Amino acid sequence: MGPDDASHAGPADALVGRERELRRIRAWWDGPGAGALLLSGDPGVGKSAVLDAVADAAAGSGARVLRAAGAEFEADISYAALNQILLPLYDGFERLPPATREALSVALGFGAGPPPERLVVCNASLALLRAVAGDGPVLLIVDDLPWVDRASAAVFGFLARRLSEDAGRVRFLGASRTGVDSFFDGSGLPSYELPPLDAQSAARLVALRFPDLAHPVRHRLLDAAQGNPLALLELPGALRADQRSAREVLPAVLPLGERLQSLFVDRVNSLPAATRTLLLLATLDGTGDLGVLSAAARESDGHADLRDLDPAERDGLVRVPESPRRLVFRHPLIMSAVVEAAPSSARRAAHRALARVRVDQPEQRAWHLGESTLRPDEDVALLLEQTSRRVLERGDSVAAIGALTRAADLSPLDSDRARRLAEAAYVGAEAIGALHSASELLEDARRADPRHGASLRSATAAVQLVLNGDGDLATAHRLLVGAIEQGDHGFDADDPALVDALHFLLLLCNYGANEELWAPFYAAVARLRPAPPPLLLVAARTWGDPAHADAETLRALDEIIDGTAAETDPARVVRVGTAAVYPDRLPAVREAAWRLVRQGREGGAVRRHIGALLHLCLEDWHRGAWAEALELSEEGLTACATSGYTVCTWFFQYTKGLITASRGDSGTAHALADAMTNWAAPRGIREAVHCALHVHALAHIADGEFDAAFGRVSAISPAGAFPPYVAHASWVFFDLVEAAVRTDRRAEALAHVRALGETNVAGLSPRLALLAHGARALVAEDDADAARLFGEALATPGAERAPFALARVRLAQGERLRRSRALSDSKVPLAAALDAFEQLGSAAWAERARKELRAAGRATPSTADGHRTALTAQEREIAELAAAGLTNKQIAERLFISHRTVGTHLYQIYPKLGIASRVALRDALHRMNGDDRHR
Repeated sequence: MGPDDASHAGPADALVGRERELRRIRAWWDGPGAGALLLSGDPGVGKSAVLDAVADAAAGSGARVLRAAGAEFEADISYAALNQILLPLYDGFERLPPATREALSVALGFGAGPPPERLVVCNASLALLRAVAGDGPVLLIVDDLPWVDRASAAVFGFLARRLSEDAGRVRFLGASRTGVDSFFDGSGLPSYELPPLDAQSAARLVALRFPDLAHPVRHRLLDAAQGNPLALLELPGALRADQRSAREVLPAVLPLGERLQSLFVDRVNSLPAATRTLLLLATLDGTGDLGVLSAAARESDGHADLRDLDPAERDGLVRVPESPRRLVFRHPLIMSAVVEAAPSSARRAAHRALARVRVDQPEQRAWHLGESTLRPDEDVALLLEQTSRRVLERGDSVAAIGALTRAADLSPLDSDRARRLAEAAYVGAEAIGALHSASELLEDARRADPRHGASLRSATAAVQLVLNGDGDLATAHRLLVGAIEQGDHGFDADDPALVDALHFLLLLCNYGANEELWAPFYAAVARLRPAPPPLLLVAARTWGDPAHADAETLRALDEIIDGTAAETDPARVVRVGTAAVYPDRLPAVREAAWRLVRQGREGGAVRRHIGALLHLCLEDWHRGAWAEALELSEEGLTACATSGYTVCTWFFQYTKGLITASRGDSGTAHALADAMTNWAAPRGIREAVHCALHVHALAHIADGEFDAAFGRVSAISPAGAFPPYVAHASWVFFDLVEAAVRTDRRAEALAHVRALGETNVAGLSPRLALLAHGARALVAEDDADAARLFGEALATPGAERAPFALARVRLAQGERLRRSRALSDSKVPLAAALDAFEQLGSAAWAERARKELRAAGRATPSTADGHRTALTAQEREIAELAAAGLTNKQIAERLFISHRTVGTHLYQIYPKLGIASRVALRDALHRMNGDDRHR
């Protein structure tokens, strides 16, 4: 098979996207019509692969398949292709009359004698095939007809025209490239042009063969290949690993693999030199603008003009439609072939000519100058640096890194080279997760100028590497504080490097959850001139110490959030979302966060993708969209693992832990929390440890282990205190008060409620106001006071947007009413809590509400007693596979869904079966099957 064998994919060697074409050829094979069919198509479109599939199908149906393929080195050997196709029938020559048998043997080289007449050979071949067809159907397949020798082509043409008379016993199927001359005369024969793969099939082929290809790279390849299967399979292999993962900018014209070069470069090399010059200029310009092309041709050394395009038009490589009058390449791969065929000196000359023409397009001019310049040139380097800022503003971080590194290469001064490399390293670490490349760029910057190591960009990139490696938070904090204090920025509040560094220092301070870390941050902020950026100040208060954020700060936050809907800077969107986390303002930034997630899925800034995913997960947790939160958490964990942002892994362990604990899967919740603690504690990331303690506490409360829960929450926020800069204290106060009340620690509960009253936690959001009123109700001595406070809590406007928190307060209200003997009154909040817990899938909490209702005198069948929601067909299949011991990944592969979808289904299945974890699936399904048999 030749280079056209290009549509197979996967271990099963399945043909992708050719179902319609195969049905059409199969109808020809099975039908009573013409005995010949000519298949044509562009190079690499998959003709050989289709012929293979047809041959396999025909052989499987009992037909005898005879094959030949034209070859350039045999094109001058008479009857070479006919020899290929008739050689398997050599033993059948005995069926022919002696004279016919001798003529065919001589023609095919099996015997000696004078060359036979061509018509004799044609008739002998036809007679042999008809004789063999008496034993069963015969299919002749000839690939690459343009390379078939003249004599064989004449015989094949004769056979194709005569086979219609044989009632389908012998069929001829040939294939050739579109528009290529051939000795084979197919005029008048039925033909079918094989089209490129449609967009969906092309995407599926690439996904099957290159599942790890980054989304923007995949889109670029799909666009360049235009459905050509060979290009889809070959282009990725010509890219470097960092290019395939979108961590390195792709070249303007994609390189061709060896097989693609053999198909396209030869055609380009056969053109006149002036034509090749014009095609190179058109390729590197990329617009097809004939005015630009004409001007660049005049600037080039070869003095070409537009008339020199004629040979390329005649050869079908390009066309110039009447409207719009722009040069259009017949296929994007021809552009790649043009670049491949041009020596480096010709490419540089073309770039120089285009730079002279594109004086009004600064980005294009900078790129052309960068490609044409060999020696250090500060003017060109500065143009490239300015271009990097513009493309970074558009969100193209990879292109920005490419421009910065090229600018560094062309920098005459070591200090400028180091600065630009450090900037590239910062963008790589901050935006696209290219941590390994960032490390190499930082090392290059250090070698260029050892004094540059303390620059803000170098320090911020280095801190990223420390946090995502084995370093600790204290080291990272010290590095960044030192760079800020020693920098030559003059504390200019408009210096982007300084503002970025301060936002990163804010993150480190929050991670540390330690008041001592904040002093250098506030000292630096106080020195900013003319004034600190509002977002920086607001985030420090609402994220760093939310319990003490005042009403003015919250108003300022709301004003900042109002401007986020149209915000295009991914970093600012995530920073606004981060400031909104503890005051529960995440719903207001949900659309902006989703925009970043969609961009991240398409290859956008990975760190921003991760940050937006966290914000969506937390908002989903609060609003009860737990299935989506679990799916997004899995996406976040995958993004962290593939990008190297290990410092963010605990984000999604936390959101998964919250949901598993709330659903009663305490084993999984404790395991997730332990993993967070084991990673974060040695590194001094106390915020992650606090989040782990929160998960532990929720799991303990779900299991009724209130003493253990009190110990966990007290480790975050001691009873009676809301320590400054321990942000999580504002989220766990209800857990602490409930655990204290349930373990007869009344003094601690009262002390914490009093401390709560000295904060503005209740003023942060409706959810926190609901929980704050609920906490006061829990410690009320008088039942009437408790009833009033619970009533105030449940009347909080917007409380319904936090269904789990609302259900917990209703459960506490019902428990208090039942214990005070108000049995009838207790049933309403308990029933509402039960309904909410069941809808959320909180099995353990639902059982707690159910027990209280039974104690109040209302019969409520438990899940274990047979009250359950029926499983869907897919849920049942997933449950049975999981019970059989298959992993989520194995189930996903079997059912052709993602492993994240499997996990989401399982977390919906558990509460339906009244269980909390995977280990109980087998028994639960056994009980269900038994119940089904007795119905």
